Amino acid sequence: MKTQSSATAGPTIAVTAPHPARTGTLLAVLGVVAFSLTFPATAWGLEGFGPWSLVAVRSVLAALLAGGALLALRVAPPARRHWAGLAVVAAGVVVGFPLLTTLALRTSTTAHAAVVVGLLPLTTALLSALRTGIRPSRTFWAAALAGAGAVVTFTVLQSGGALTSADLYLFGALLVCAAGYTEGGRLARVMPGWQVIGWALVLCLPLTVPAAALALAHEPVRLTAHGVAGLLWVAAGSQFLGLVVWYRGMAAIGIPKASQLQLAQPLLTLVWSVLLLGEHLTPAAPLTAAAVLVCIAVTQRARG
Repeated sequence: MKTQSSATAGPTIAVTAPHPARTGTLLAVLGVVAFSLTFPATAWGLEGFGPWSLVAVRSVLAALLAGGALLALRVAPPARRHWAGLAVVAAGVVVGFPLLTTLALRTSTTAHAAVVVGLLPLTTALLSALRTGIRPSRTFWAAALAGAGAVVTFTVLQSGGALTSADLYLFGALLVCAAGYTEGGRLARVMPGWQVIGWALVLCLPLTVPAAALALAHEPVRLTAHGVAGLLWVAAGSQFLGLVVWYRGMAAIGIPKASQLQLAQPLLTLVWSVLLLGEHLTPAAPLTAAAVLVCIAVTQRARG
């Protein structure tokens, strides 16, 4: 007689790892949420600091955070072939975009400034296609154009349709930021995303430290709760942590698709503007939000 083993196998519980695309999308969304607070936080920061001081000091503080993390984890410097790309990231997202948008926000409302991030996803996708050779589908481009058009129309109507001198700063910020995003997303495929922005910030220290000292010496500083909170957020949240999760997200799901998630950023910015700055939204906001969400869904499903 055959005896049955007393050791019976219990029920097997399958543990599945999170899908890379879902994880990448979540990280990119977290980056968008962090970035959506940038303009309101900058408006707060300008209450206590001059524009040049705010940009320089935020970069120095973010570089100290990044440099501390790199030293603590004993991260080796990137290979020589990556430094040119890191310089593009530094010029675009560490110096160019913060400086140009801060100068614009001296005279522009956050609603009007949201035009730049309404166009940013499309510009990033265009530069990505040129830089990497990836050609998204026609459906992708149609949805991207429709979403960008909806966001731009809404934000222009929100600001009364008037163009200001700040638009030159905003469109310049659009181009340099798209270049920085594209190069950062490419580098995030060969090194962790937080190291991409970390080394870019450290690379700027020889420029930002003397710039901060010079700006603080010539621009008045008035320490207020809003001013300090705005500075801390744009330094830690927007300049470092937001870019860490954003670059990781782009590396996981691709630059074009990740960039389209930013179509929701202007609407989030407008919500924060109401809550933090007391600005008022028009009834068109829910309709625009619905149109943007549809466009995002289409771009996420479209195959390149």
